[in-house]
Amino acid sequence: MRLVGPAGEQVGIVRIEDAMRLAREADLDLVEVAPQARPPVAKLMDYGKFKYEAAQKDRSTRRNQTNTVIKEMKLRPKIDGHDYETKKGHVVRFLKAGDKVKITIMFRGREQSRPELGFNLLKKLADDVEEFGFVESAPKQDGRNMLMVLGPTKKKTEARADVQAEKDRRAAARDADHEAEHQHQAERRAQAAAEPPKKKKKGPADNMDPDIDL
Repeated sequence: MRLVGPAGEQVGIVRIEDAMRLAREADLDLVEVAPQARPPVAKLMDYGKFKYEAAQKDRSTRRNQTNTVIKEMKLRPKIDGHDYETKKGHVVRFLKAGDKVKITIMFRGREQSRPELGFNLLKKLADDVEEFGFVESAPKQDGRNMLMVLGPTKKKTEARADVQAEKDRRAAARDADHEAEHQHQAERRAQAAAEPPKKKKKGPADNMDPDIDL
């Protein structure tokens, strides 16, 4: 078999008995890594450590892996300004979260003869959200609809980090406000405790004999 050393160095072609002897002397395992090769390839390694590191790497890969999510937003060619701003806000939110967005312009009736309306609307939307996304798939006609796909400028992991950072910032601001309010109340209580009690002013009835019948 062809033997590879623990550091990846080529030992050469050796007999199985010699390879096993070298493994015992180095207190390592003899692991066949390419049985289909001619001759087969084996490596000297700490198999337990190898399995542990492989499992750690696999967990890290799964943890960092992000699933591509495609959101969809539908618009009409003659959408009014208020609805446009609302839908644009949703698109920005999706892009900031690291998701792709498929924009669908739906044509009805005579609108199908005016594809430029949809194209101009998609171009306007792409320009309005260029800070957060880019045109990944240019506008194209698909039956009665016109489609465009926007991709986020930030990766999913970066977007999540930004969202978490914003949450942490808001939480820190709330804690600071609560601490300031608590300190203010403590100072007011300390100030009130340090002030001498106010004397009650005597009225005319306070100097009268209580036995006098008025």
